[in-house]
Amino acid sequence: METVEQIKVRLEAAVPGLEVEVIPNPNSAEQPSLRMGLTHILAAARFLRDDPSLRFDYASNVTGVDWLDQTFQERQRQRVLVDGAEREVEITVQRIRPGYLEAIYHLYSMELGHGPLVIRQRTANRTDQCRLVSLTPIWRGAEFQEREIYDLYGVVFEGHPDLRRILMWEGFQDFPMRKDYVEPDDYEYEPTPHDLVLEKARLHYGHGGRS
Repeated sequence: METVEQIKVRLEAAVPGLEVEVIPNPNSAEQPSLRMGLTHILAAARFLRDDPSLRFDYASNVTGVDWLDQTFQERQRQRVLVDGAEREVEITVQRIRPGYLEAIYHLYSMELGHGPLVIRQRTANRTDQCRLVSLTPIWRGAEFQEREIYDLYGVVFEGHPDLRRILMWEGFQDFPMRKDYVEPDDYEYEPTPHDLVLEKARLHYGHGGRS
């Protein structure tokens, strides 16, 4: 199989205007991935599937990732007046890197017997711009897995043929796989209550039960 860097070069040549970058992986697997912009991602996915030397015809795994806002310190040099004289000083500025959500696809070629190639797409933020492009038209096996990400992370996949909840029930509030999700103690609408759920409900409503 070609390297991720080689595939990136070929993608840029095959899909003019595609935004694509190599994302390194610092863990022990050291498996980099390709992050692609949303504008041309369907054309890029089609190229990965149909190119004779790549033939990534199977999306084996599609997962969601929640990246929270990150606060970091940045050191800057500024010129200020000290005792009437201008001097250069170093200051520390606190900045916030906005969080986002990602969908990550692990691709294999069943025909050529290679993979995985890991590709990813990310939302603009975690609040009001949580939309991505469904890759189900390219890899039909992504249909249920994108629905799961929609259900548990709140990512809306544009172009998905049947985007509705798959694990949680309709009317369930919030997204349980978000890192800042707060589990409620009121399980009034839990469809299959069990001992722990019933105990939480009892504590929520008081020892006398629901009033």
